[in-house]
Amino acid sequence: MTTDIEIARAATLQPITEVAARLGIPADAIAQYGTDKAKLTAPFLASLADKPDGHLILVTAINPTPAGEGKTTTTVGLGDALNRIGKKAAICIREPSLGPCFGMKGGAAGGGHAQVVPMEDINLHFTGDFHAITSAHNLLSAMIENHVYWGNALEIDQRRIVWRRVVDMNDRALRQITTSLGGVTNGFPGESGFDITVASEVMAILCLATDLEDLQRRLGDIIVAYRRDKSPITCRDIKADGAMTVLLKTAMQPNLVQTLENNPAFIHGGPFANIAHGCNSVIATKSALKLADYVVTEAGFGADLGAEKFFDIKCRKAGLKPKAVVLVATIRALKMNGGVAKADLAGENVAAVTAGCDNLGRHIENLAKFGVPAIVAINHFTGDTEAEIAAVKSYVAGLGREAIICRHWADGGAGAEDLAAKLVEMVEGGSDRFKPLYPDDLPLWEKVETIAREIYRADGVSADPAVRAQLSAWEAAGFGNLPVCMAKTQYSFTTDPERRGAPDGHTLEIREVRLAAGAGFIVVICGQIMTMPGLPRIPSAENIGLDEAGNVVGLF
Repeated sequence: MTTDIEIARAATLQPITEVAARLGIPADAIAQYGTDKAKLTAPFLASLADKPDGHLILVTAINPTPAGEGKTTTTVGLGDALNRIGKKAAICIREPSLGPCFGMKGGAAGGGHAQVVPMEDINLHFTGDFHAITSAHNLLSAMIENHVYWGNALEIDQRRIVWRRVVDMNDRALRQITTSLGGVTNGFPGESGFDITVASEVMAILCLATDLEDLQRRLGDIIVAYRRDKSPITCRDIKADGAMTVLLKTAMQPNLVQTLENNPAFIHGGPFANIAHGCNSVIATKSALKLADYVVTEAGFGADLGAEKFFDIKCRKAGLKPKAVVLVATIRALKMNGGVAKADLAGENVAAVTAGCDNLGRHIENLAKFGVPAIVAINHFTGDTEAEIAAVKSYVAGLGREAIICRHWADGGAGAEDLAAKLVEMVEGGSDRFKPLYPDDLPLWEKVETIAREIYRADGVSADPAVRAQLSAWEAAGFGNLPVCMAKTQYSFTTDPERRGAPDGHTLEIREVRLAAGAGFIVVICGQIMTMPGLPRIPSAENIGLDEAGNVVGLF
């Protein structure tokens, strides 16, 4: 079987200027990175302000399983399909993180004949955005320590420095560290730790900022530490916001590449969906909406995490109004939700598919709470049987929705034309009914309870009294109108990654809360979720390398 990287390498790429021209972007409005990648310039982005918006489509999925769901693949395939049926369409997705590429995923640029290219560049260093974010974040870390070393004029309580460090790699050994050992010249010893870059508040800020002025304001608002009286100290107090903005100036510009079918793709930003808000940048999405009639975007992991945060954080903050949702499922993943082990997925098992549809149905019910019409995309695998497919279609029809079989992995855009046609019918015949799950003025604890009850179907929420006291303190300080960003396992509606299907009657366990004042949300850390992942027993990195011709192998 031809691998994803072999398919991508065999593709005929158009010059990026020609891809840009399809959206009406002149050659002098892009900064090229070679012949197949580019960034949109700031003056051009500003010139788009008065243009009307196209239609925004969200692609989300059931809870992920080792069997695979193909959310990015479906996003790319649907974008290609919309162009094939005569619509001016673009896709907007996140940039892959090096940590998962070398850990579990091995790449994140779609798959089969529904990919974005150049695949190797996108999965590795791309245009350097993540490096800029890492540098800006760690510059602030260095300036905080430097301020303390040179007299601590702001009276920072070293026990209450809350700004950690980041690196774009899965490295569990860095979760908790001791700093400044080695004597007087190295500063004052203390505790710190690393998060993965995609969990950085700087990443979230870049993905929610509307322009450089907004970027610097948000960076300045970051709370980095507290004094002994618990009054906050911000990045602006440390005087790091200007230099950080300089480091991020180019990273703020959306990246333009293409699909295998030479359709435009914006790939920009990459916050994790289980520990951050999981969406590509607002500036990329808004720019694409000004340039295309249809914009297909995705939110990370299952709809309980990615879609909820897309609606309640990104759309709320950016004023976006999605017109439809595509919920991706595979027969294989539904079987796993129905209790089948990965090793036993090959055989037909209609009963397991039907049992696994509980997970699919829960997501369909949840999406309806946001007022956006949804359709199910069955991402086809060659081993799927007609009886299994019929079982899913029947189940979905029973919920008043439609499930459409999609073969974009094998056939590219042609394999998703039925889905594209149905979406156009839904969007152009529908109305704007989108609404967030909860109002801004709901108390923070009640926002957490609302998500736990309405999306996770928990019976209750448990947290140390100190967590509730912290939320109350933030409300008193003026942060009560912020949305909450749930950091939770992606594998289950619960905090237990082993509980698949559609469990209820459980308790949502909250371990910690963090204030992301610059990004504009409260991070609620649930269960055992980590903001610095570790590598698996056999990481993908073991199979990545160069062949005799110098080509990258092992990415998928």
